[in-house]
Amino acid sequence: MSNKKEYKRITVKSLVEMKTTGEKISMLTAYDYTMAKIVDGAGVDIILVGDSASNVMAGHETTLPITLDQMIYHASSVVRAINRSLVVVDLPFGTYQSDPKEALRSAIRIMKESGGHAVKLEGGKEIKDSIKKILNAGIPVMGHLGLTPQSIYKFGTYTVRAKEEEEAEQLLKDAKMLERIGCFAIVLEKIPAKLAKQVAESVSIPVIGIGAGADVDGQVLVLHDMIGMTHEFNPRFLRRYMNLFETMTESIGQYVSDVKSSAFPNAEEQY
Repeated sequence: MSNKKEYKRITVKSLVEMKTTGEKISMLTAYDYTMAKIVDGAGVDIILVGDSASNVMAGHETTLPITLDQMIYHASSVVRAINRSLVVVDLPFGTYQSDPKEALRSAIRIMKESGGHAVKLEGGKEIKDSIKKILNAGIPVMGHLGLTPQSIYKFGTYTVRAKEEEEAEQLLKDAKMLERIGCFAIVLEKIPAKLAKQVAESVSIPVIGIGAGADVDGQVLVLHDMIGMTHEFNPRFLRRYMNLFETMTESIGQYVSDVKSSAFPNAEEQY
């Protein structure tokens, strides 16, 4: 793969280029400085400061409770760690749905106060005006279709979306609309692989999947799931590259017993 272009910094332009040349895009979440530094250093193209922080960082059952201020705090921590990755920040629930002006205010606060590079919004035609308003201000927007976790109470479950013909057609329409109004990429969450492939082929902007099969332009996972810090969550689309839950539990247990038995600190570990 010597013809692969080396990107010093990933921009929204680089991502469209990657789609054109057939290079797959890697995306992971991060919510704090230390983790973001590792993820960026490992060569991940896009870091998503996801509202999934509500679950993995704050212990909420859904993504709904996290606030704009909390998202800005997480995003600014991540931005301070970055050399290469593009940082995309989720607009949290309730900060863009009702009013395009509020959507713009929220996006501006994220850009100004966190230094993030782009924002992500969940939904299609119902939030079109909010997306347009943000784009008009020169802020890059990533779309998100399929399973949209902020609408969990509407769907009632986190099952696969767009299995029915009507919903599939609407999703394809929404994807084309997002491209037309100027989004630079779209996340497709938990939809049939066949539909995801169709979407990726019918738009010229990158489509990044999570539980959407291999025929899209890139993949995203939640970092804590992928490295196995979380262990209760086992969807089919998740591949665990490590089992940090076990490793960490073991190490911390060892520390506890070393402290209890006075094995730590030893003679070399004191002044």
